Amino acid sequence: MKLYYADHFVLPLPEGHRFPMEKYSRLRQTLMDSGVFAPDDFCVPDAVDDATLQHAHTAEYIRNVVTGTLPAAEQRRIGFPWSPEMVERSRRSAGATLAACRSALIDGCSANLAGGTHHAGKDYGSGFCVFNDAAVATLTLRAEGRVRRVAIIDCDVHQGDGTAHILGRDPDTYTLSMHGEKNFPFRKMQSRHDIDLPDGAGDAEYLPLLDDALHEIFHHFRPQLAIYLAGADPFDGDRLGRLSLSREGLAQRDEMVLAACDRHQVPVAIAMAGGYGHDIADTVAIHATTLLTAARRFKRS
Repeated sequence: MKLYYADHFVLPLPEGHRFPMEKYSRLRQTLMDSGVFAPDDFCVPDAVDDATLQHAHTAEYIRNVVTGTLPAAEQRRIGFPWSPEMVERSRRSAGATLAACRSALIDGCSANLAGGTHHAGKDYGSGFCVFNDAAVATLTLRAEGRVRRVAIIDCDVHQGDGTAHILGRDPDTYTLSMHGEKNFPFRKMQSRHDIDLPDGAGDAEYLPLLDDALHEIFHHFRPQLAIYLAGADPFDGDRLGRLSLSREGLAQRDEMVLAACDRHQVPVAIAMAGGYGHDIADTVAIHATTLLTAARRFKRS
């Protein structure tokens, strides 16, 4: 089971910036210390080129990102200040999910130790998302003739509005988004299946709705590949989540998604997506649980 990472491509962020970049390196170290993964399971992905990004994004948007010529308001919407490092990290993040999908098609499961950049639309970035890794991977693999039907199972607490903007009307992509109804983004896009959850919803409300959605995906849509955005931010202890799932409930969520993929023999690529815990150790532990659960199911050696 291959794990793709780019946490050593460090973004120069202003002091006090709210995005918890540290969680990625801590997650990788936690997994390395677990004894479950071998050193050669950890891989640095290639950066995707402009032609690959153009499967999901407009040429003008890509050019403005790469050259640092986005209007100031559009750069603020992304939330990161522009830098060459931001461009490289964004290319690598998309490359990591694409590589994880290619590995999953061979081995059954693989993961990007970051990713889940689901707020980036066709011609814009938003919410710390520059390029939409799941959309880039989906459309690139389709262009290569590797798969046609892809399910994007988005369990980040925020709606995958950018994914819906790019793929929501695509009949060969099942876009599921389970998110807080009143949380960011405040203008929602239309996915294939949106599950809007009220503030404070916990395990008892969340898990049955997920079970129903998985039944629809695997029994009726029948994907050839799943991309699972395993956000840690539905956790009760998340600063930005507004939901109340327990650590145990999130572990059950992971088991449900991964068991469905395994049972139906659908390869799955995992991206970590959001996580902004009051205690970063909680976020890292939730993400680690996702990947250790996947390893128990899919790691063959």
